[in-house]
Amino acid sequence: MTTPLRRWLDGLLPRDDLLRQATYRRLWSSILISSFGGQVTLLALPLTAALLLHASPTQMGLLTAMEIVPFVLFSLPSGVWLDRVRKLPVYIVGEATLALVVASVPLAWWLGWLTMPWLYVVGFVIGTVYTTAGSAAQIVLTQVVSRERLVEAHAKNALASSGAEVAGPGFAGVLIRLVGAPLALLVDAAMLLFSAAILRGIVVDERRTPRADAHFWRDLRAGVRFVRSQRLLVALACAVGVWQMCHHAALVVQILLATRTLGLSEQAIGLSYTGMGLGTVLGSVWGDRISRRIGPGRCLTLGFAVCGTGWGLLALAPAGRLGIAAFALMLLMFGAGAVLVFINFLALRQAVTPEPLLGRMTSTMRWLILIPAGPGALLGGWLGEHVGLRASLAFAGGTALLLALVASRVAVIRDLRELPATEHQDEPIGAESAGITAQTTT
Repeated sequence: MTTPLRRWLDGLLPRDDLLRQATYRRLWSSILISSFGGQVTLLALPLTAALLLHASPTQMGLLTAMEIVPFVLFSLPSGVWLDRVRKLPVYIVGEATLALVVASVPLAWWLGWLTMPWLYVVGFVIGTVYTTAGSAAQIVLTQVVSRERLVEAHAKNALASSGAEVAGPGFAGVLIRLVGAPLALLVDAAMLLFSAAILRGIVVDERRTPRADAHFWRDLRAGVRFVRSQRLLVALACAVGVWQMCHHAALVVQILLATRTLGLSEQAIGLSYTGMGLGTVLGSVWGDRISRRIGPGRCLTLGFAVCGTGWGLLALAPAGRLGIAAFALMLLMFGAGAVLVFINFLALRQAVTPEPLLGRMTSTMRWLILIPAGPGALLGGWLGEHVGLRASLAFAGGTALLLALVASRVAVIRDLRELPATEHQDEPIGAESAGITAQTTT
């Protein structure tokens, strides 16, 4: 029987569009809702620190760094664990846990307990969840979508996020202005719980048969060895790691620059962040086409250059209306550039990795690219406090442009015209997949 939703999709989408697949559509819907709530936290958490707790640039850097520390501590062991368990339940529990920790901020504020150390703990728990559940979410996508369509799937996921980024910041700014930054976080908590409920409707039949000779440390080393043996993965880890350093150096000062140098209100900042949403829409719509036209390696490099240009422009922009416009333009360029970076980065690393090693590869790569992020956040905070907020942005922009130049000359990245084939692994160590299917419950 043809449902109204099916008839609507038939008239709107091409016949082979991924959103026609019920399982992927449910996953996509969860990402959309979770991303919309995340826009509230993206503004409310740093605004709580900057305006309510009067955080210094160094404290803002520490807050950002606390979300990164768990990746450094737990990424590698979590990869071994993820290769031995079903990924979807980890993803669902992660969404529910994020809802609880985000809701703790307004509770602490109401009780008079809210301090920067409390926010540091919140940031650490958020980072811990992203370390495990975030990796699980990336692997769930490979269980729902065939590997040759991964760039398309990541682009559509980015489109879900970008749709939230267009409408979310303006809504978040108004909400924060009406009820305050701490209480606004309750909206994100509710949406995360709704996202978890949607994910429960997906059934991924992932049967794991552990090897009799499985050993934790040997399995961990096997994952690291695989990444180290692949020139492409090593090059991607180095390039995206430097980009993460730049991103976090800029991230820790951009709210401070907007509020203290440009004089933007909470609502104005929310409206400016719609620029990032528009950028991610552009990147999501055109990213797959650009990748097919110039190749995933060059598309990745283009993303570095677009982000670097945006940070550099804001570092040079004067105060006043021109500076406000530059702030919105920087967010737009970052949104577009980040999509170009990640839809190709994620698809390339997943395409080349055998299924039994996906958990360890994902966690190892996330560990490698986020090691530079912590120092980047601390350096951005130090430069903002001792040299000037614009100095952090100038460092991020200049380094990202240099990265784009270097990456364009690295053959293993430059010469990629399509997704590579999966590397054959004779004896992947750890839990083995006995078969994966996915369906949606009715």
